[in-house]
Amino acid sequence: MIKVKTEIKLKKAEITAIERHPVPVLGKDYRVKIIYKSIKIAELDVEDTTIKISLPNKYKKGDNKKILDLAIEKMYEEIAKVEIENAMEKFRIMLGFAPEDYKISKIIKGFGKCENNKITINPYIIKYNRKFIEYVVLHEYCHLKYKSHCRSFYELLAKYEPNYEFYEQLISNATETIK
Repeated sequence: MIKVKTEIKLKKAEITAIERHPVPVLGKDYRVKIIYKSIKIAELDVEDTTIKISLPNKYKKGDNKKILDLAIEKMYEEIAKVEIENAMEKFRIMLGFAPEDYKISKIIKGFGKCENNKITINPYIIKYNRKFIEYVVLHEYCHLKYKSHCRSFYELLAKYEPNYEFYEQLISNATETIK
């Protein structure tokens, strides 16, 4: 079960009343429910199979698609912080080395990259299950030792994920639909 509570600061911008179903989180699809309350700042809760977004009453008559998009994006970022940190720590211990730094940031193409001993992971990876997330982090860790996809790179990858070809195919198929 995912339990996330975050606040979203609202701007007086155009807002739409369109809901999105399903919203994928960690490989599971969630429904979105918008609730209007006497609050000042939007709230987001994830429970069971529902993402509940509470908005101030003043947005009731508004067009809230942009707020919905912002809330879901913020939720992905918050979940990504936890999930990616866990995967980074797992592989730091397992492999015995770590990047100089890592960040969670949108990447135009792909789920992760390793440049100058720094790893970047796309927050939209949170749409996929934990095993997929761990594979992407492992893949980028392997790039800390081998910059290209050489034989040694794949040997190291296979040592920790013997089924790496399966995940490479998933990445290949999923990269076109990251956003």
